[in-house]
Amino acid sequence: QQMYGCELSSDGRKEGYNQYGYDGRDSIAFDKETLTWTAADPQAQVTQRKWEADLAWSHGRKHYLEEIC
Repeated sequence: QQMYGCELSSDGRKEGYNQYGYDGRDSIAFDKETLTWTAADPQAQVTQRKWEADLAWSHGRKHYLEEIC
């Protein structure tokens, strides 16, 4: 399952999040400030390494959360 969302803070900044779950539990979450992914369990570490190796993917997520969302 993917969960993402955006909010406009009172000072005009866009706040966004992008995270995934599996079988009802957290799996992996994106930190748009550092362009890194945090794996919640060992199984998600494979995905974490793959996505962190693809900076274009992470920049795309950040762009979506800050500009499009």
